[in-house]
Amino acid sequence: MEGSLSLIIIIAIVAGIAARVIANFFRVPSIVFLLLFGVALGSNGLNLVQPRLLGDGLEAIVSISVALILFDGGLNLKLQELGKVSASLRNLITIGTLITLIGGGIAAYWLSEFPWTIAFLYAALVVVTGPTVINPIVEEVGLDRRLATILEGEGVLIDAIGSVLAVVVLDVALNPAAGAFEVVSDLGLRLGVGGLLGAIAGWLLGKFLQWATFLAEDTKSAVVVAAVLGLFGIAQEIQSESGLTAVVMMGIILRASEIPNSRDLLKFKSQLVALMVSVLFILLSANLSIPSIFALGWGGVQTVLFMMFIVRPINVIVSTWNSSFTWRQKAFLSWCAPRGIVAASVASLFSLLLTERGVNGGESIKALVFLTIAMTVFLQGLSAKLVAKLLGLNQGDISGLVIVGSNPIGILVARLFQANGQRVSLIDTNAELCKQAAEYGIPAFVSNGLDAKSLAEAGLDSVGTFVALTINTDVNIVIAQLAIQEFNPPKVFAIYVKEMESDRNGKNEVQQAFSFRVPIKTWNQYILQREVRVGEFLLTAEELEEQLNRFNTLFNAGILLPLLFERKGQLQIVAADMTWEKGDRIVYLLYTPKTLPPAEFAVLPPNTLDITPVVLSDLDIAQKTSDSTSSSSQNGKNREGLANPDYFLNMAKDILKGRS
Repeated sequence: MEGSLSLIIIIAIVAGIAARVIANFFRVPSIVFLLLFGVALGSNGLNLVQPRLLGDGLEAIVSISVALILFDGGLNLKLQELGKVSASLRNLITIGTLITLIGGGIAAYWLSEFPWTIAFLYAALVVVTGPTVINPIVEEVGLDRRLATILEGEGVLIDAIGSVLAVVVLDVALNPAAGAFEVVSDLGLRLGVGGLLGAIAGWLLGKFLQWATFLAEDTKSAVVVAAVLGLFGIAQEIQSESGLTAVVMMGIILRASEIPNSRDLLKFKSQLVALMVSVLFILLSANLSIPSIFALGWGGVQTVLFMMFIVRPINVIVSTWNSSFTWRQKAFLSWCAPRGIVAASVASLFSLLLTERGVNGGESIKALVFLTIAMTVFLQGLSAKLVAKLLGLNQGDISGLVIVGSNPIGILVARLFQANGQRVSLIDTNAELCKQAAEYGIPAFVSNGLDAKSLAEAGLDSVGTFVALTINTDVNIVIAQLAIQEFNPPKVFAIYVKEMESDRNGKNEVQQAFSFRVPIKTWNQYILQREVRVGEFLLTAEELEEQLNRFNTLFNAGILLPLLFERKGQLQIVAADMTWEKGDRIVYLLYTPKTLPPAEFAVLPPNTLDITPVVLSDLDIAQKTSDSTSSSSQNGKNREGLANPDYFLNMAKDILKGRS
């Protein structure tokens, strides 16, 4: 018997890791192959893994594994990020839970023909989503930070709530005489006790890890594991089924603490949890009876489809009603709700408990839960990347630009991106400047760049680049840091002054735009005075060193300002610490004062700095970005000197066609 038990665990470990390797190779959620491997190795397949031989040990393995999984999920959550989506997340785990419970119960009763108590027990089990299925999808799809945060937060928090809710519903199923007040108070007591114990334990553990600098890293990780399991056991003894809430709260509080070398701890935890999930899911799916799933008939399939296409969208629509999420983001939230390891674990435990108490329906509930897991993982998990791409939510594919600062340089950059076919929007507190930008067809918002709601309205959730270009460099860095905290776009730039090298460590997420010191007021004035030319040149392998020397000569003299560059067909903002490569096409501004003859700038060979054919004074940008206090007569005079208002757009298109 002992040899058989050891062999079962060994096969489960090997199969679980093999399933993860294959899933990583095909870039799909690992639960897909874990489910397939478990069924293939179980009694319905090769019969190599027989979890029933573990007896009560299976229940212990499930409980410990779920506790560590949920703690890891809480540890990966940041309170700061949760605050950005707090209202929607709160609604999803409260109102949304109630909607799922009611909708799932009705579906199981009418479509699967379960008794009401068993139907609502099923609904309580599938309320959860789970970090083990959500997090790999988020990483693979590459969602923007706000959308990823709400999915991850829901997966972690609702696992604990759903598990406690399922226990309460189980109590009702086993004790039908219990009153409504008793049920609600029981739920609140378990959540309250677990949350309080977890918060205290997380704070104490954080303080201990800060103080115990003598601990080796491997010992520190072992201390955390022991603390999690100890808290889970204590919470369960104080109040049954409060342990899961306790470990989630402990993870969230511990993450908020300033723990030395926390990256190593997170890495160890993720590796441990990956192993436990792999083994656990192999064991649970091997213990599944395939005939019981077929016995559900089409009613079971219809129940799951009803949950996917009716209940979940209603849940999301109600929970995010007053949020700043776009309809595309809400659509993805509605689609992405696969069920995972917690649902499978609790369903397996409840099946055993119901059978022991002589209540019919335990095996049917487990079968319907696993059918829900299989259908949601295969349909939603495998298609998540495609759905995100169709909705334009893949962060890797995100283009577009949001600029704070509707000044001459801001409009110039916006026009170039717009000519490249990318979405562009501008934000400025000056209504007149926004009106001038709008005359170019650039969406402009009269607002403060420090207003997160205005940034969302400008589309910062779904663009690839953010730039703060106001004339106040101190404000620029604050706005850029706010953009990172609230939306975390892939690229964030700002014009700001770096006083010393240590400043860089505090602002490493904000890149300096154009150069380390940009006199933006001066360059804006050059544009208004029509003393600037727009040019571009291509770095070639043959003349790369000579080209860069000539380029740097003008740059160091302060008469050339690189703005954008095109690399592999992608238009990007030039960063101050830019490393140039052959094939880069650089778009720049060149100061050409009217007091100096053009001949003095004709020292560069042709095709190196093409400065003559594109003259900014031919554009109406100077007139439209002039001081709003200028007289109307002066503006009229400027209009008379315009050659062609669309010249800049045509020039930008020529540049981006790659002419040499």
